[in-house]
Amino acid sequence: MIVTIDISMYPNREDFIPPIDGFIEKINRYQDLTIKTFPTSTVVQGEYDWAMQAVQETIAACREEFGMAVYVLKVIPGYEAL
Repeated sequence: MIVTIDISMYPNREDFIPPIDGFIEKINRYQDLTIKTFPTSTVVQGEYDWAMQAVQETIAACREEFGMAVYVLKVIPGYEAL
């Protein structure tokens, strides 16, 4: 099943741009996903299990590298937005 995941990241620090850029860089390393970044969010689309795994691993890596952040996700199973 295809899934579309719309993600917004809100780092808990004053210099919030580097963690957001880091998230975008890391999620774009995953193959077999369609990823598009907009001014307020990044959309990840692909096979459900793979897309969810990519998002989970990226959030964990960003937590380790950049510290605390709040993530707002909209998960739309069975929908191709891109």
